Amino acid sequence: MPDMYKHYKESVVPKLQEKRQYNNKMEIPRITKIMVTTGIRTGEEKDAFTEAKKNIATITGQAPVVTKAKKNISNFKLRKGMPVGVMVTLRNNKMYEFIDRLVHYVLPQVRDFRGISPKGFDGSGNYNMGLNDISVFSEIDLDKLKRPMGLNLCFVTTAETNEEAHDLLSFMEMPFSK
Repeated sequence: MPDMYKHYKESVVPKLQEKRQYNNKMEIPRITKIMVTTGIRTGEEKDAFTEAKKNIATITGQAPVVTKAKKNISNFKLRKGMPVGVMVTLRNNKMYEFIDRLVHYVLPQVRDFRGISPKGFDGSGNYNMGLNDISVFSEIDLDKLKRPMGLNLCFVTTAETNEEAHDLLSFMEMPFSK
């Protein structure tokens, strides 16, 4: 059982129960999945996708999927079915291990880090954030990194409001800026 899951069960659940006055244990919000995605420009070479897949698999410990364009967009020289990005969905133990590494090891290594923005909530309890550079992950070998790459992270929760999701993530030690 991951340390962050133990922390959630032993510390976060009682704090949320006390702060929000939930009547039922099933009302307490939880994180259901984390989606890790990256987009790759259509003008890049074909090996950009293999490198992106390798890097995201190294970061998350799970094989990613290549996402494809759903429709034609002529201004971007994009045709339906062309590969446009790479994504992976983390659940259960891998999700909690990823949160633990993100909060305790990765975010403190970001240059001039002053906390993550509290404006990333979407109105229905989910949180989105981006990292400009994947080199802050210790798993990435900087000598083998050919091109800069960023990540988008989407934390999907069962919270119904942004305030509930903010409380959940802040109790899970996410360092929000003031």
